[in-house]
Formats: sequence, C-alpha cells, structure tokens
Amino acid sequence: MLPSVLDVPASTSRLPRIAVLADSDTRWKWGALTAGRIAPGPSMETGAQGDTQVAPALSGFLLRGRATPTARQLAEVGVTVDSLREVTAVEFLRAMAQEEYDIVVLSLVGGGVQAMLHGLARVWEGRPKRPVVVTGYVGVVYEKLADGLLLRHGADLVLANSRQDADRFRGVYDGVGADSSSVTEVALPFLGGAAYTGEHEPYTVVFAAQPSVPESRKDRTYLLDRLIQHARKHPEREVLLKLRSKPGEHTTHIEELPYQKLAQKSDLPANFRLVYGHMGEVLDRTDLMVTISSTAALEALHRRIPTVILSDLGVREMLGNHHFVGSGCLASWDQLDEGHRPTPDEEWVSRQGVAADGTYENAFDAGRERIAKLLASPELPPLTPYYTPATAPGYLPGILARHHLGPDGSVLPGAPSVDKEPGPVRQVVRRAARGAYRHGVQRVAPVIRRMGEL
Repeated sequence: MLPSVLDVPASTSRLPRIAVLADSDTRWKWGALTAGRIAPGPSMETGAQGDTQVAPALSGFLLRGRATPTARQLAEVGVTVDSLREVTAVEFLRAMAQEEYDIVVLSLVGGGVQAMLHGLARVWEGRPKRPVVVTGYVGVVYEKLADGLLLRHGADLVLANSRQDADRFRGVYDGVGADSSSVTEVALPFLGGAAYTGEHEPYTVVFAAQPSVPESRKDRTYLLDRLIQHARKHPEREVLLKLRSKPGEHTTHIEELPYQKLAQKSDLPANFRLVYGHMGEVLDRTDLMVTISSTAALEALHRRIPTVILSDLGVREMLGNHHFVGSGCLASWDQLDEGHRPTPDEEWVSRQGVAADGTYENAFDAGRERIAKLLASPELPPLTPYYTPATAPGYLPGILARHHLGPDGSVLPGAPSVDKEPGPVRQVVRRAARGAYRHGVQRVAPVIRRMGEL
C-alpha cells in the first residue's frame, strides 16, 4: 500500500492549494511537476540534477487501475507532496466535493479527463467559486490528436508543450466550433539539467526504451541485438539500455515483452548494462542519446546532447518517429556504428518547446498568469466540455460509465463505496488481482498471440 503522507513541508501559506490526479507513473511525473511550474507564487527551486521541488500545498491522488505506480516509481520522480492517496474516480470526486483546492490538475488518459470534467461539473454545480482545472499531455502528441483533444476540452487550461502543439490544438478546437481559448502554450515540466559540454570518459551511448514502441518481438529483438552489436564494435564505449520499469511494474503503456526478458537470452558484453532510475541522472553522463520516439529525446535535445531518432524500422506513424521529421536527428544503427552524430535543426527544436536557448524558465509564465487571473475572479463559469449527451450521445455515456458515472456526471448506483478504507483482505485481493493482470499481459498474452500465428 502507498504511504498516506510523504515529507510534509513546513509551510504552505504562500502557495495555492493544488490537487493532482494521475493514472500512471509518467502522468504523475507530468502532473506533479506541472503543478509546481504553473502555480502562481515563488519560483521553484532547481537542484543540481535538474530535479524540482513542487509547490508544498500539493495533494496527490492516484487513480486505481492497471498502471497505478508503485512506491519505487513514485520515488524515482522525486516529488515532495503533502499527502498521497490511491482512489477510484468516485472517491476523487467526493474528495473534491468535500475538500478545498485552488487548482486541480487532471493528468489522465483522455477518457479519464472527460469523465472527471463531467463529474466535477456535477459536484461543483451551483458553486460561484470553484477550483481552476488544468490538463494536458505528458509528452509528444503523435496519434489520436482530435480524439484526445476533444476528450480534454472543458478544462480551464489545456496545456500545450510547444508552439507547434498549441497551433495544432487551437486548429482542432476551432475546426469543430469549440472554444479554443483554453489552449495555453507552456513546455514539458521535466526539462532541465546542465548543458552538454563534451565527451565523457568513457564515452556513453544510451538507448531509451519505450514500453510499447515497437510492439513485436522481432522488432524489439532487432533493436536489442543492434545495441549489443554497437557495444561489441566499440569496446571503449559504455552502452546503456535505459529502462522505464522493472518486471511486474506498469507504465502508461502496456509492455508485453520487456527488454529485461529478451536480454536474458543474450550474451552481453562487459561494456553493456541495463539501467533504471532518474532520466536526468542518466543524461548527466550521456554522450549520445538513441531512441525510437521517446520524450527522452526532447530532454536530451534540451541539454544539447547529441540525439538520434532511429530510422531502422522505418519512419512510421505507428512508431511515433514521424514526429521528428525535419529535426535533423533521424539516423540508422549502421550510421551510428560508423561514428555519425546528427546536428539538430534549431528552428525545429525551438518549435518543440525544448528551449535549448535558455528561455525555458519563462516558458510557464503564460500559464501562471492565466491561472492567477482565474483565481482572482470572484466567479468562474461552470465546466462545459465539448462532448455532452446532446453532441455525442453514442460516445460519451460509455466513457462516463467506465468510471461509474451517468450521462449527467452523477454517480451511478452500485459504484464503489467510500465510507471506509478497504479492509486488509480486500487490499490483499486487490494486489493479487493487479499482479495477476500484469502476469497475464507480460507472459500469457504473448504466448497466446504466438499460438494464434501458427
């Protein structure tokens, strides 16, 4: 079970009260760090590793589900919070009805955001003053643009991590006749760290793995083999496979074939290692970042670390590396083996919100100013999502029902009770069920899929 309180800060009087609801480790990282960046008030402190201390008046809520982060994953983010609770959607809504907050950050998949917007509109109905609601994306938006955006419509601020995203977001909203004034350009909240100044000893190559890209065993085995081959061709280099999660843990996306499992069948050279931990600390010793389409590429580019987006498996929408067309970073393992180091296109980098030119600290000014104005308003209008029972009668009810909400945002009969904490037996059953699900995803499902291909 998660702890109920983590490192309670001494003072919270100078900053607004913020609630963050997240459904995975990566979304918790984005939501909690974003909360600190956009909170009106004193600037955040930045540590030597680029770590940040978020606003002290921060309450964390983790939406219970298949990807609920573990204590290790939470610790890796390095965020200090006032309290932390694991909740269902209904429990969160009841907390919002009973507790006072100034800002609510919804760091969820699109359907979860939409359900919470309707649920919050219901529990805050009739209130002249309500919290400011903020949402956005955890990284590169390369698929389901219209679907994800319209599911997030209705929040006071829909954050765009770059100038390019802000333009695209407004285009979608304007195109369907929805209010686009909520779109606010900021940047990814976890960029930072010292700029790259030259090669390390030993020269270090890092491959940032992704849980679901690519998906097939063939493609993942190919990438692992090429990484191992690179280590053998360059024994003077240190080659690191940076992994997002340990076996049994889940992230935002399901990982059926963990690289750890594939690596067990390989003869690994002495200069090849699997690593976990904070990405910023890994980047501190990185000379070449390699990935398919991970947000780690933007973190590396922000620090001016040479960065490669692999083209070996093609430049395809399903891989997400099409997003980097025009970046100057696309290259293959053959080129890397021969010593190629790409030069990023400065204009492309600037449009991605990377702010390698030193303007990053001002990237959140617009968000802070907008929130400050909303907080100063004597009254805020009701939340009005684009999707309603009238505009999407065949789509919206199913999204809300997954979170035990009716078409009007009210709690459906039979929803989980919040009158008391689950007993020890229920807690054990819940943990066992989650473990069984993860086992099925990572072990049983691949076997069944292979049998179906015979």
